[in-house]
Amino acid sequence: MIQNKNNQVNLNNLKKVTVEILGEEDLIKLLTESEEVKHYIGFEISGMLHVGQAIATALVIRELQNLGIKTSIFLADWHTWINNKLNGDKELIKKVAFEYFIPSMKLALQIVGGDSEKLKFIFGSDLYHNNDRYWATLVEVCKNLTVSRVKKSTTILGRQESDDLKFAMLLYPPMQVADIFEMGCHIAHAGTDQRKCHVIAREVSNLMTINPLKSNKGDIIKPIAIHHGLVSGLQAPAEWPLPEDINIEEFLTKYKMSKSIPNSAVFLQDSEEDIKNKIRKAFCPEKEVKYNPVLNWVKNLIFPIQNKFELQRDAKYGGNKTYYTYEEIENDYKLGNIYPLDLKNNVASILIEILQPIRKEFEKAEKKLLTEEIKGARSR
Repeated sequence: MIQNKNNQVNLNNLKKVTVEILGEEDLIKLLTESEEVKHYIGFEISGMLHVGQAIATALVIRELQNLGIKTSIFLADWHTWINNKLNGDKELIKKVAFEYFIPSMKLALQIVGGDSEKLKFIFGSDLYHNNDRYWATLVEVCKNLTVSRVKKSTTILGRQESDDLKFAMLLYPPMQVADIFEMGCHIAHAGTDQRKCHVIAREVSNLMTINPLKSNKGDIIKPIAIHHGLVSGLQAPAEWPLPEDINIEEFLTKYKMSKSIPNSAVFLQDSEEDIKNKIRKAFCPEKEVKYNPVLNWVKNLIFPIQNKFELQRDAKYGGNKTYYTYEEIENDYKLGNIYPLDLKNNVASILIEILQPIRKEFEKAEKKLLTEEIKGARSR
């Protein structure tokens, strides 16, 4: 646990890789008083992992581990099935969970400096099997929600409230809430696009009688919600320039890195050539810093791993320069001291180096077959 000289918990490094902590004072109290603090993040098993999921998540896990917090990764096979990912093929979902997601997330944590041996993985079907308490918890969560509130929360599935939703999709948000209580996790974590579900969990926590969330002292508590920022997709926005008063975090929910738009994302197993090509084509307006996907990657992926940015370029364009804060590179880019192509080339080279251990592992013959099978599965 990281504490300062006054024996106070120091969350500064955690805040560098997150945009919000709902219940910050509760977190500090738990870290100060409890023997064990448990954290979880859940994943739909919905195809290949991109850096916006795996690396952004791993950076938060690393900082939570540094605070002495235990992390579980929830492999949400039922949620995947409900959301019709991987064709809704339950056997394929299980195979991808165990043979792809687990080793990929372990490697992602290793390359950002975390301890993969301390990760715990929980498979949804194992949590739910012969578990009357879970299903009772789900019903109790549902009893404290209106249909309207649940429909507004279905955006966490990547759906719109106005969509013609299957009824099963309405089960998804309350199931995600029930997961928190059943696993007894003090901290629920995700990107900001999952915020609605975590807010519901905090609101119903005082109403839960079957399976309330408790501290190690036995006190009923609200789950703490930690959200990391969404990593931008590389595609150009439909509207440019953006309105002056636009909320960038809300905008990023629409233009986040996405599996459904392959060229918007770099996947963990992408080849060096794929990474170069995708970033070379990225939206990266000259001198633009308010919304610039390539700068967004520098801020959210590269600086938190390397604590610096080494710009390599020809002497006639300014020569090499090392930046030790993101603000320095943003300022130079805004002034036109860094050209978009130089920024893109350097981001691509650095990402290629960072992802090399994962790429090397998945070049093995059996792993290649698995990734091809995942790529070939159609998600509806």
